[in-house]
Amino acid sequence: MKFTAFLLLFFALTAFVPKPKLTTVKLASGLSVGVPVGFSPLPDDGIAVKYPSPRKPLAVYSNPSGRVDYSVAVRPTTFESFDYGVLIKIYKSSIQRLYSKVDFLKEDIRTVNGRDFIYFEFVSTVTDARRSGAQLAPIKRYQAVQYAIEGTQLYVFTFVAPAEEQAQWQATAQAVMGAIVMKK
Repeated sequence: MKFTAFLLLFFALTAFVPKPKLTTVKLASGLSVGVPVGFSPLPDDGIAVKYPSPRKPLAVYSNPSGRVDYSVAVRPTTFESFDYGVLIKIYKSSIQRLYSKVDFLKEDIRTVNGRDFIYFEFVSTVTDARRSGAQLAPIKRYQAVQYAIEGTQLYVFTFVAPAEEQAQWQATAQAVMGAIVMKK
């Protein structure tokens, strides 16, 4: 009986939590995303500094402090969406190799707005592996990453925030990942 009362109280309190406010942005033909209100697009030179890569992301949005980012990248792929069962294992392994430590919070194949996505939510840690005497503090980040394949393109949606701000940004990250619309 106490458990039932607790559940009712929990659901009553969480029902009044405000939903994160998003602005719909069209990034390409048939692709729109929800960007948190207050985030602004990073200019090309800002993207080059934060995301040095031969293939720059399609778009990067950052909060006013520049500590939290939402990015969308497109890469060529030879896989197809029916490969998601295999790809979830491959992508999980790739994520684990990128960081010193990864604590997965969620991993699954989910449907958002009629489209299947591979979804990961995790806290990553990068530690200083140098042999010198001065060690840097580990860098911990909360991340939500979602993958989708359309034709010969892999779309990667990534929300990154400092791990110590996870409680503040987790609902926003989940809302952003739920606001992606990809039309075939």
